[in-house]
Amino acid sequence: MYLEQYKIDGTINLDSHHCFGNKNSYPNFQEKLEEFKSLLIDLVDKEESKTFYKFGDGDYFFLKKQSVGSATPGKRALGKPYDQINHEAFVEGAQLCDYYTCEIYPENMENFSEVISRKIDYPAEYGYGLVANKWLLETFSGKIGLIGADTKLNIIQNVIEAPQYQEYLGLEQFEDYVSLPQKFACDDIDETERIVGEQLKNTTSKIFLMGMGHVKSGLIHRLKNYTDAVFLDVGSSIDALAGIIDVNRPYFGDWTNYQIDEDPIYNNVDYLQYNRVGKEVILERVE
Repeated sequence: MYLEQYKIDGTINLDSHHCFGNKNSYPNFQEKLEEFKSLLIDLVDKEESKTFYKFGDGDYFFLKKQSVGSATPGKRALGKPYDQINHEAFVEGAQLCDYYTCEIYPENMENFSEVISRKIDYPAEYGYGLVANKWLLETFSGKIGLIGADTKLNIIQNVIEAPQYQEYLGLEQFEDYVSLPQKFACDDIDETERIVGEQLKNTTSKIFLMGMGHVKSGLIHRLKNYTDAVFLDVGSSIDALAGIIDVNRPYFGDWTNYQIDEDPIYNNVDYLQYNRVGKEVILERVE
C-alpha cells in the first residue's frame, strides 16, 4: 500500500518498495519536502554555492570497491580495475559535499552510514519528484543548467528545440550544458575535472541539475572551484529530460518520454533500465 504521506504533487510513483507503505520510513516527508524547496529558492536567490550529493546503492558498491552492477570495472564508471585508479580521491571526496540526499529505502540509508560519515539531509526522492512535476524547471527557469553524460545532453539539446517539449517542461531552454564522458569518467578523476571545469568557467546558471554516475564522489565537491552555483545531484532524472527514463523509477510513473525521430543521436547511449514502457512522444524536426 502506497501511503499518502509519500506523495509529491503532480507525480505518480510506481516504485513498489515496501518503504512507501510504512509511515515510519520517513515520518516528516511532507514537511522536509517544503523545507527542501525553500532551501533551494533561498540558496539560488542569495547566489550561494552549495553542493548536493545523492547517494544510491551503486555508490555504495563503488565506494566499497565491489564489482556489482554499474560499479563493475568495464561496465560504466570504470574502464580500469579499482587498483589502477585513485580510488581514495572518491572515498575522501564523498565526505566533502554540503548536503546529502538518499533514497528512503532502509537498506540504502544503512549503506550510506557505512561509507559516508555525514548525516542524510533529505530524501533523494525529492530530486526525482521535483523534476517529474517540473517544479525545479519552472521555479528556476532562466537560471538552470545541466551537468551530465555527453550523449544524453546532446539528446536534450536536440529535443528541447521543439516548442511542444518546451511547453511540456515549462521552460524554453537550459542556460548551460556541461558534459562529461558517458563511460569510464572515473579512470582519471583529474582529467574529468579538467574537462568539466573548463566548461563551468563559461557558464551563467545559478543552479545545475546533475546526473554523472559514480564520478560524482570525487568530482562534486570540486565544482565550486569554477563557478558559484547550486549543484543539485538528481541522478537518473537527467534520463527523464533526455526522454529515456524507466517510468518505474521513483515518481516518474506519469512522465512522458519525448524523443526525436533521428536514430543517430541515440547511438551508443547508456539506457540504464529504460525499456520503452509508459507514455512516449516521437517528434519530427521542423526545419
